[in-house]
Amino acid sequence: MDILGDLTGILGEGGVLAAPEDRGAYERDWRGLVNNPAIAVLLPKTTEQVAEIVKLCARHGVAIVPQGGNTGLVAGAVPVAGGGQVILSLARMKAVRGIDLANDAMTVEAGVTLKEVQTEALEAGRFFPVSLGAEGSAQVGGVISTNAGGMQVLSYGSMRAQVLGLEVVLADGRIWHGLNSLRKDNTGYDLKQVFIGAEGTLGIITAATLKLSPAIKARGSALVGVGSVAAAVALFQAARGALGTALTLCEFMDAPAAQLGAAHSARQTPPFAAPGYVLLEVSSLDEAQNPDEMLERVLGGALESGLALEAVIAQSGREREELIALREAISEGELAEGGAVKHDITVPAGRMAAMVLAVNELIAKDYPGLRPNVFGHLGDGNLHINIRPPVGQKAAGLAPVKEAITRAIEGLAVSMAGSFSAEHGIGQLRLAGMLTHKGAVELDMMRAIKSALDPAGLFNPGKTIPGAP
Repeated sequence: MDILGDLTGILGEGGVLAAPEDRGAYERDWRGLVNNPAIAVLLPKTTEQVAEIVKLCARHGVAIVPQGGNTGLVAGAVPVAGGGQVILSLARMKAVRGIDLANDAMTVEAGVTLKEVQTEALEAGRFFPVSLGAEGSAQVGGVISTNAGGMQVLSYGSMRAQVLGLEVVLADGRIWHGLNSLRKDNTGYDLKQVFIGAEGTLGIITAATLKLSPAIKARGSALVGVGSVAAAVALFQAARGALGTALTLCEFMDAPAAQLGAAHSARQTPPFAAPGYVLLEVSSLDEAQNPDEMLERVLGGALESGLALEAVIAQSGREREELIALREAISEGELAEGGAVKHDITVPAGRMAAMVLAVNELIAKDYPGLRPNVFGHLGDGNLHINIRPPVGQKAAGLAPVKEAITRAIEGLAVSMAGSFSAEHGIGQLRLAGMLTHKGAVELDMMRAIKSALDPAGLFNPGKTIPGAP
């Protein structure tokens, strides 16, 4: 196509990958479920280059798929079937533009990884709280575009809560210079919120100003065995009541999930056997406080009352990392052992136990032999209820029943005043859920915003909003 020559003129040598062997890794989603060809992969180094790409693609009617680290779980950063798309990778936009310690803010370009943001914050004597299993690959632009959550939403909120300002390239090639570090600015619409969680369908985020938090001076981490999901919820409520905002992490794993995570981490097995596990972490901003003692008080009462069956407190940084790895390695373990039919649901805390019980009964009755794998963020009601195939088989073999399983599990969540997507977003893989569970008014509002900001429908087509241009 003629456009390739023009794109090369904008990006220079190495900025346009057109050969199939060079495009391949960008065209395939992390789970290996979607793999559609692009015209080319584009690797800009500046916001101005992104703007020129957008203008050129608009003239040619070529759609753009923005891509960060491509670690998402709903195929939101890869092309849809049908062609006519380029992938715009932000991987070369790596600058840390500035750190303002007086205002506890950091401005970075979209291709900086989450891990790099955490490291920069730590070196500056601050803390950046969003933490994901894929943080070494996940890029800031993608994490903002998907409003990723992670394990510390409990105290710090999702990525949305960390964003102070954005720089965005709009569909006509104009650049919105919305970078600022103000905590209060009540001058009309909060435009940055339009792009956070929009999955690249409304604009291309090229830089962000992020909020930094005070440095953590001490941590205490514990793994607790519980007899049920209900006991896990009760333990969380007791811990939150006793520890308040010092409780910064509370994760749940059923026994199969913990065993899977352990098998794909350094531990190989959990430190003790239990029907379920709760991973707790206490953080202190005061070196005089002892988080281990705080945990001991809470866990002592839980063990005495029978709420907890067994507990272990990490005695070193290495032991803490091993406990965290039990949880973080679960998704990698699922992928390595054949995959799963994944679900990312949220329900009110009081209904979490009922939700898990209903899913277990559904699978046992209608899909015997399949294996529920339940884990997630206990503190905010977000559970990953994934259905694994029989031992030795691959999830691809569940294709005939996959849609029915997903409809049933999503329906259960919504019937319990929950949501069918808590933190993974919609992408290509959750569009059916949007049509089923979102009201007509909500969808019309979303389509109106899409039409206003991207009237030609060239930003990440086929994602997020069913029936959008």
